[in-house]
Amino acid sequence: MKKKIIPVILAVVLIIIIGGVSFGGMIIDKYSYSKERADLAAYYSISGSDDVAIVLQNEIVEERAKLLDGIYYLDLATVHKYLNERFYEDKNENLLLYTLPDDIIRTSIGSNIREDKSGSEDMGYVISRYEGDTLYVAIDYVKKYTNFGYEVFTEPNRIQLDTVWEDIQIAEIKKDTAVRVRGGVKSEILTDVAAGDKVTVLEQMETWSKVKTADSVMGYVENKRLTGIRSELPIPVTDYAEPEYTSVTRDYKINMGWHVVAGVAGNDTLTEVTANTQGLNVISPTWFKLCDNEGNYTSFATTDYVSKAHDMGLEVWALIENIEYSDSIDMYEILSSTTTRKVLIDNLVNEVLNCGIDGINVDFEQISMDCGEHYVQFLRELSIPCREHGIVLSVDNYVPTGYTDHYDRAEQGVVADYVIIMGYDEHYAGSEVAGSVASINFVEEGIARTVEEVPANKIINALPFYTRIWETTTENASTSISSQAVGMQMAEDYVTNHNIEVVWDDETCQNYGEYTSGNTLHQVWLEDERSIQVKLNIMEKYGIGGVASWRLGFEKPEIWNEIMAYLNR
Repeated sequence: MKKKIIPVILAVVLIIIIGGVSFGGMIIDKYSYSKERADLAAYYSISGSDDVAIVLQNEIVEERAKLLDGIYYLDLATVHKYLNERFYEDKNENLLLYTLPDDIIRTSIGSNIREDKSGSEDMGYVISRYEGDTLYVAIDYVKKYTNFGYEVFTEPNRIQLDTVWEDIQIAEIKKDTAVRVRGGVKSEILTDVAAGDKVTVLEQMETWSKVKTADSVMGYVENKRLTGIRSELPIPVTDYAEPEYTSVTRDYKINMGWHVVAGVAGNDTLTEVTANTQGLNVISPTWFKLCDNEGNYTSFATTDYVSKAHDMGLEVWALIENIEYSDSIDMYEILSSTTTRKVLIDNLVNEVLNCGIDGINVDFEQISMDCGEHYVQFLRELSIPCREHGIVLSVDNYVPTGYTDHYDRAEQGVVADYVIIMGYDEHYAGSEVAGSVASINFVEEGIARTVEEVPANKIINALPFYTRIWETTTENASTSISSQAVGMQMAEDYVTNHNIEVVWDDETCQNYGEYTSGNTLHQVWLEDERSIQVKLNIMEKYGIGGVASWRLGFEKPEIWNEIMAYLNR
């Protein structure tokens, strides 16, 4: 009997031993540290020997750098997005430009040579080059005009870019360990760190922390491997100091009126259109009109007008516009050519200086989105001779909307002396519904959004001295809308002649009237002393640099009492 029991016992013991070994192996496997290593090239999405990952601050971004002939390059779009928007590409003339307050730095794409007003310099490397249709710019060249730090690492190729230097959390590695793709002992190893190595702590969790190593590998280590966690302020890079863009803003509020001059004879109306004004200190005659795609324009400027205006105590900021001959000109063709921009700027500045004109008012409207960068470059380049000669540069803008971001008001606020909001045309000739030309919410939103991007003392808000008389006709289930722009007095005469009762509309802060004739609804939102006063109060609230008026001669004399009260506050 005993002989039969012994084998059974041995079998049970053997099963227990095997089970214990198996269970122990499972326990060991569960809690042991994986030695599997991640493919770093795949982790950084490296494809090819010239591909370079970018770590911006503490994030691997989707954009890539390139390593070409031993030089690190960024594509121009990446430079604009993360580092500096002032580098400008002229594809047709094969140029890369960089505009300073007093100079335009020129390089030919594919060349080592940098040119400025003092001469040329061989940089010792190709400054910019095309790879396919994409322009790449050497990082070291970008760094000549931009304050940032960078460090490169290999295996795989990656570059660390730093543009801000704020407090970070630092720790030392307590014991040799591994940095892993994710928190967990089974996660793949990205790199090894040794006791005493310093890491940046990016995020702390219960048992693991996300860290960045000295060579910009970001992953996870166990909290028990960290010691001495503390805040530390990195030493900022100060290799490049942004030059000062000086302005000639006045130490008083601007009160500017646009004087519509349709021909040389129109200059003779200066006395007439200013007869009832009060406190006017700037006049802007509509003198210069782009007329072809070579940078030429028509001009009605005369020295007699300038002398007369000066005798009246007025500065003259001559307007240049692109509306008169818009059917025969292509703004993209004009502004995207470095040569054409130079022709336009040189001619314009020379005429301003020859006539003794005090300023230039740029009124380029309906700029397409793809033309935006060229328009902004034009303003940068125009600002250089204006700054040199003390010519006031002002730029007219629509009320800000998402559709006009390419006008880059923030950059205008740097390079120009005044940024003018055309605070009207909320509803215009082509509008699908009748409405106010400039309701108070529309005006305030325009000022508030502009103040977010432009210094308040550089902002001028333009008031409408006109309104629109609207006619909405309904016939056979179809509706047609038309309107006519009229001056203040004509609008009030219209109300009187048609016995229209007007009431104050709190939503628009304007007097509103309407009447129906047959199947046509006639409507008018008046601009008058009260509506203008409310707008001026909003302008005072934001502390902006002054007021402009479109257009002189359309106002009632009483309006100037309100403007004078605003100027004297």
